[in-house]
Amino acid sequence: MRVLVTGAYGFVGNAVVRRLAEAGHDTVALTHRPADAPVPELPVSRVFRGDIRDGDALREALEGVQGVCHLAALTRVRESFERPEEYEAVNAGGTVTLLDALAAASAGSQAPTVVLGSTAAVYGAPEHQPIGEDTVPAPSNPYGTSKLAADRALQARAETGAIKAVSLRCFNISGAVSGKGDADESRIIPKAVAVAAGRYPQLEMNGDGDAVRDFVHVDDLARAYVMALEANTPASCRVYNVGATPASMREIVATVERVTGRGVPVLHRPPQPEPPRLVADISRITADLGWKPERSSLEQLVSDAWSVVSADSH
Repeated sequence: MRVLVTGAYGFVGNAVVRRLAEAGHDTVALTHRPADAPVPELPVSRVFRGDIRDGDALREALEGVQGVCHLAALTRVRESFERPEEYEAVNAGGTVTLLDALAAASAGSQAPTVVLGSTAAVYGAPEHQPIGEDTVPAPSNPYGTSKLAADRALQARAETGAIKAVSLRCFNISGAVSGKGDADESRIIPKAVAVAAGRYPQLEMNGDGDAVRDFVHVDDLARAYVMALEANTPASCRVYNVGATPASMREIVATVERVTGRGVPVLHRPPQPEPPRLVADISRITADLGWKPERSSLEQLVSDAWSVVSADSH
């Protein structure tokens, strides 16, 4: 099918585009990079430039499209506290603009499938672990709130029959595909490998590092996008958690040291009021789509992240 990927040149978009092309789909890309900014090589048939909030740019990009992987978003939790209105405008408002443009572009044709890149941040910090998709959302930051609004807009549109919708609620994404890793060093694995590479003197950690989070390789996540897009299901709207490997902050540091053969000095900060454990229940996506992680061992996540950082530092 012809598939539009918004945010195609981001960390996740890059991996999704490559998996779509491998599966034989005709992929077109939307990027907000300006017209004079070069874009890396990607297996796409066309590149459209424009903001996700610009209906005119979207209408052109959506011509003849049967599926959309919607990845364009602002994604930094801490930053969302400083810029809540912008997060709402891009993540929620941009999704509504996309859905409106898609409705206009696909009027009279078969309902297209939209796969939304959502987030575990919509759940907040539930006591019951692992977290299932039926957990009542209670986001604890503006980022999670804006993505929950996008989720709900998608669901409302699916209930009218205008689209088939899948929301992938991703936990922590890491690893790398084709030399592109996660550039956001506010996250634990990118920061730890950057410390190992000598770019920073130390890694700051709250408390003793016992907090456990769930990690998934970006390539495993990209496979989930393709499977969600291709799944033939009567349900108009489906929600899936995508996680793989629970790991504590201490385990991550130890793995980075083992994989890189370098020390990662840690500066322990006072403990913060944060959930001790946030782990995904992935039984639904496994049962429905047959998806399971293949590259998400902690060793592989760190090795692939390190391969990008070590190549950059040479």
